[in-house]
Amino acid sequence: MKREIEIVTQRIVERSKPTREAYLARIDAAASDRPHRSKLSCGNLAHASAGCLGTEKDRINHEDAANLGIVTAYNDMLSAHQPLGVYPDRIKKAAFEAGATAQVAGGVPAMCDGVTQGRPGMELSLFSRDVIAMSTAVSLSHDTFDAALYLGVCDKIVPGLVMGALAYGHIPAVFVPAGPMPSGLPNDEKARVRQLYAQGKVGRKELLEAEIASYHSPGTCTFYGTANSNQMLMEIMGLHLPGSAFVNPGTELRDALTEEAARRALQITRLGNDYRPIGKILDEKAFVNGIIGLLATGGSTNHTLHLPAMARAAGIELRWEDFDDLSRIIPLLCRVYPNGQADVNHFHAAGGMGFVISNLLGHGLLHHEVDTIVSGGMAAFGTEPHLDDGKLAWRDAPKDSHDEDILRPAEKAFSADGGLRMLSGNIGRAVIKVSAVKPANRVIEAPAAVFTSQDEMMQAFKDGKLHRDVVCVVRFQGPRANGMPELHKLTPPLGVLQDLGYKVALVTDGRMSGASGKVPAAIHVTPEGMMNGMIAKVQDGDIVRLDAETGDLKLLVSDEELAKRDFAMFTNKAEHQTGFGRELFGVFRDNVGLAEMGASAVLPGGAE
Repeated sequence: MKREIEIVTQRIVERSKPTREAYLARIDAAASDRPHRSKLSCGNLAHASAGCLGTEKDRINHEDAANLGIVTAYNDMLSAHQPLGVYPDRIKKAAFEAGATAQVAGGVPAMCDGVTQGRPGMELSLFSRDVIAMSTAVSLSHDTFDAALYLGVCDKIVPGLVMGALAYGHIPAVFVPAGPMPSGLPNDEKARVRQLYAQGKVGRKELLEAEIASYHSPGTCTFYGTANSNQMLMEIMGLHLPGSAFVNPGTELRDALTEEAARRALQITRLGNDYRPIGKILDEKAFVNGIIGLLATGGSTNHTLHLPAMARAAGIELRWEDFDDLSRIIPLLCRVYPNGQADVNHFHAAGGMGFVISNLLGHGLLHHEVDTIVSGGMAAFGTEPHLDDGKLAWRDAPKDSHDEDILRPAEKAFSADGGLRMLSGNIGRAVIKVSAVKPANRVIEAPAAVFTSQDEMMQAFKDGKLHRDVVCVVRFQGPRANGMPELHKLTPPLGVLQDLGYKVALVTDGRMSGASGKVPAAIHVTPEGMMNGMIAKVQDGDIVRLDAETGDLKLLVSDEELAKRDFAMFTNKAEHQTGFGRELFGVFRDNVGLAEMGASAVLPGGAE
């Protein structure tokens, strides 16, 4: 194990000691050697089993076997979640054949950033994570379950499910993915059409045809954004069955993995000899492994928000400096779009998660002695599932990459570091992903063009006002202002400006997510503008320096001048408070914490 990883891990342990100890004491007190429903009165139990029939009802009422809770994010509008519709019946069948029962405990909302992108509904997206956590807690509140299976894939859904599951940290948890859709239109062609549209060289018809060819069937979108980063995390943090993240939906192997997930959940309840509660599995080492996986694969910057939030739910405090320090020593092993042209299917075929994990372990870059939902620590995840004469089995992952343009061993890494940086300076603290940013574009010093919405910036681009060296400052996009929507609409015009030879960058207190790419973008600036962060004092023409190599994010204006300036006001605030359900989320906007703390409104200390 590299010494630097041990140092970061120990720092997190010491920092988190009081809150982690309190959390562990709480879940230990909640554990039970008897089925949880044994505590229910006869009336309670009758209600809990009334919808069951025959032997299932008998098993539940006689309290002689484990009962699995299923928390599902199914809906058939999201391609990634559409396959989950058949999972409950499959899980119930597997549980019944094992002598147990399973019930759908509840559903959680699942919205798609790809659908709401650039629309008012996107302002509910980040807060939907807290709602999902709360919905998970409500689902499990009946206290009738000995383990739970969590069905979810996309952006805020998996982090919210984890946060909710950790509120019931004494209950074992198995996360069950759906898998990516088959490959569609090549990513470089999709990006080309998007940039042509941004320049007005093709119309909506051509753009729609390209998008439909890209997102074309049930399953997760195939680019390596937040949804697929979620699946990577659940695997490297030990909550998936090994190798299950990127198996396509509707295949025999996918079905076999879903059924085995139910059987494994039954095996790790307190009723047996292999009790593995999620609150113990997700410890400091597991979260460090998650950060390492994010860095090694070039995953979504959204997880600089989600991992700290998930950790806080387990009594653990992560900070951006932990990401930064680890990024300095973790090599980038993958080139998957938007950090390359391959998609996650190509990544999986090249060796996938089994190769990544075994390679990291072999180079001392991952904690191996950790608890997971299976035996054998992290080494068990250096394998891949397959069907052997129709039966599920695991074999060692390939020792060599099948395509080194996509996936490489650490000694041949695409980059010696993980490509994620913390930036700091008089503007505040931020994160930047440089995996796909060429070294020549990682330092920029240019005049600021200040906007309070992505639409304002788009209009300035269309009017030709940004065809120059420029740092676009888009503020009042943080969670307290408007819910922190993703700003994907800005990627094509910024890419066009960069391709024209201009030095450009983005500085924002909003999000760019896993779709951020070749343009340097300082995101999640904290404190945000609505919290009187210095980003609210930037003026048009101020010189901004962004240096992704040294970690500097500076407004080159004297302290004396800044002290004289008033903080800008968010003049558009009112229009972001009503309509599309936004009026229901005022309590979230008013109480949300700092981005570095996870930007949650419901976790302890979230409003620090």
